[in-house]
Amino acid sequence: MTPPPNESPSPRFGDAPLRIEDVVALSRRRAVAELSEDPAFRARITRGADFLDRLLKEDGVIYGVTTGYGDSCTVNIPPELVAELPHHLFAYHGCGLGRFLDEAETRAVLAARLASLARGMSGVSLPLLEGLVLLLKHDVLPLIPAEGSVGASGDLTPLSYVAAVLCGEREVMYQGQRRAAKEVLAEIGMVPLQLRPKEGLAIMNGTAVMTALACLAFHRAEYLCRLATRLTAFNVLASAGNAHHFDAVLFAAKPHPGQSRVAQRLREDLHSDRPPRNEQRLQDRYSLRCAPHVIGVLEDALPFLRQLIETELNSANDNPLIDPDREQILHGGHFYGGHIAFAMDSMKNAVANIADLLDRQLALLVDTRFNHGLPSNLSAASGPRAAINHGLKALQISVSAWTAEALKLTMPASVFSRSTECHNQDKVSMGTISARDCLRIVELTEQVVAAMLIAARQGIELRQRVAGPQSELRDEPAAMYDDLRQRIPLIEEDRALDVELRGLLDDIRSERWALYAD
Repeated sequence: MTPPPNESPSPRFGDAPLRIEDVVALSRRRAVAELSEDPAFRARITRGADFLDRLLKEDGVIYGVTTGYGDSCTVNIPPELVAELPHHLFAYHGCGLGRFLDEAETRAVLAARLASLARGMSGVSLPLLEGLVLLLKHDVLPLIPAEGSVGASGDLTPLSYVAAVLCGEREVMYQGQRRAAKEVLAEIGMVPLQLRPKEGLAIMNGTAVMTALACLAFHRAEYLCRLATRLTAFNVLASAGNAHHFDAVLFAAKPHPGQSRVAQRLREDLHSDRPPRNEQRLQDRYSLRCAPHVIGVLEDALPFLRQLIETELNSANDNPLIDPDREQILHGGHFYGGHIAFAMDSMKNAVANIADLLDRQLALLVDTRFNHGLPSNLSAASGPRAAINHGLKALQISVSAWTAEALKLTMPASVFSRSTECHNQDKVSMGTISARDCLRIVELTEQVVAAMLIAARQGIELRQRVAGPQSELRDEPAAMYDDLRQRIPLIEEDRALDVELRGLLDDIRSERWALYAD
């Protein structure tokens, strides 16, 4: 196979724990999935599958293998029907609705499920792991409906579409076309799997969907955190604000590490080691003065959220688990996605607050009562034509709409547990719903940021018209501003901005600008 462009070092499943960055690289086709060749790893996988086979021959009772599922665990399966049970599991769970996960999300789901099964405690065979690797390598992507999971007993319904595709059923996206899985598997030379007795349950009974979405949300939120800091620096400059609100001694008095890093970045961006100018206001409004305190919440939360997400990513999270060394069946509840639910509910709150912060900054910039000498709505029109031009008036309304929608979605999903499946699943995590909400909030905040990039480009140049040329940005932010200036024409005559906004969204999601080396 030809390696994808911008290839990253390929993660080898089974060799070492996966990082969020590995999942992101696989989701963007910047890395190729590989399965460990380590003999000890492969022997461990084989031991688990062989132990299950031996137990079946000895008439052992195994949940989900010789019994029904969930509340049906008291139903014993006749030995001659055990082999058919995995097919029934993914068949009756084929009831997902809503949008399909996009290509990046689907690749991340495959990677997250593979990472869990490669722990060697799920009783699956090597061909199953190799099948997941092949789907990733050839970019054969199951069409996975986003809705239908309560996050315990894992992501059963969405993951049933992965199980079905491995068996040559349902549909995939392949080379930009929606096609029957059976046809595509034949084209790539993959024989559809005949799932072994526990393999359907092992694929489906886990947290792969919520964890995959959490990895993508984390990566995008981390970049937004830095972009919001850079935009605040731009907006302080455009507002003729006081950069000394970010003084090092001031932040040493309240030393939250992330908050202090944000303040340091702002100091560096704004040359704020210079003595204050006499004409500077004593105190700016909160959306500027307290920006490190708002952005710093996300900055401080990210390491903790990473630990929650990566621990889940590298866990065996189905049920029952198989200990191949002690030859034991361990019945538990590792499919429960509470840690991911908490991480996503927390992250969406912190990210939405950043959207709200930037929305307030824009409200100051466009209002002549608060922007300290800039034209209304940051319009660059002059002379008689100024009367018919409206600058960023509508853009500010759109930013307000995107922010309001983001704030509306911050209601924690994890507190809305529902008792399901005849009260067997009587306390569930709602982690997948929370992860989807979080990604939507990230998307809306990226839209706010795209608008703020236009406002920064406009506001700084208009400030220079009022105050004369200034050199208050250091090299890196100055280069970023120059890039924006070259690519976004000054808005002197009203024009539609949607094409530019979509281009800026692409820039944000591809991380066009390197932001802070710390």
